[in-house]
Amino acid sequence: MYRAILFDLDGTLTASAEGITKSVRYALHKLGIDEPDLHKLEAFVGPPLLDQFMEAYGLDEAAAWQAVGYYRERYAQQGIYENQPYEGIRELLQGLKARGYILGVASSKPIVYVRQILEHFKLASFFTVIEGSQMDGSRTTKGEVIQEALRGLKMEGQREQVVMVGDRKHDILGARDAGIDCVAVAYGYGSTQELEQAGPVMIAPTIEGLQRFFL
Repeated sequence: MYRAILFDLDGTLTASAEGITKSVRYALHKLGIDEPDLHKLEAFVGPPLLDQFMEAYGLDEAAAWQAVGYYRERYAQQGIYENQPYEGIRELLQGLKARGYILGVASSKPIVYVRQILEHFKLASFFTVIEGSQMDGSRTTKGEVIQEALRGLKMEGQREQVVMVGDRKHDILGARDAGIDCVAVAYGYGSTQELEQAGPVMIAPTIEGLQRFFL
């Protein structure tokens, strides 16, 4: 039986594609790459940003770091607020807390942004731990972030009682690396095929599906 639930942020708690994709497009433009298709850039929602710039556009590490810097220029000022919690998320978190679950956030996004977003939308108080990556590129993989969240919860020895909830394969694989289960959500930015191939405990099609699973 699960006692603690770790949530991904982008695509799980909040619909954040607009701010992320527009900031990615801004960064690419600064590098001389024009990408008019924002939908294509939804691949950047969830994975570590540096890795995604290298994978999607063939940038070397130095150029990818430059792209990350340009991305943050726009994201920190504007993109972070082009974002909103999914309808029903606040009620889900309230219900889980009332049932006695310990809640946390484990995101690949830099922790400074994670905290800012959760505080902006008045969601931070639901969570016992809030973890993310570091701006310098350390602790970027989902597995590393989850490990840090487990340390914060003091549940490293009770991994069978902790579950990750996320919308991309990185959440599922990161949870597996950290030795915990993962429940995937299909309302975010990962395709059903991507999620099925990664092999979560189950796939919840909606927030109501999460409520039924946990409550």
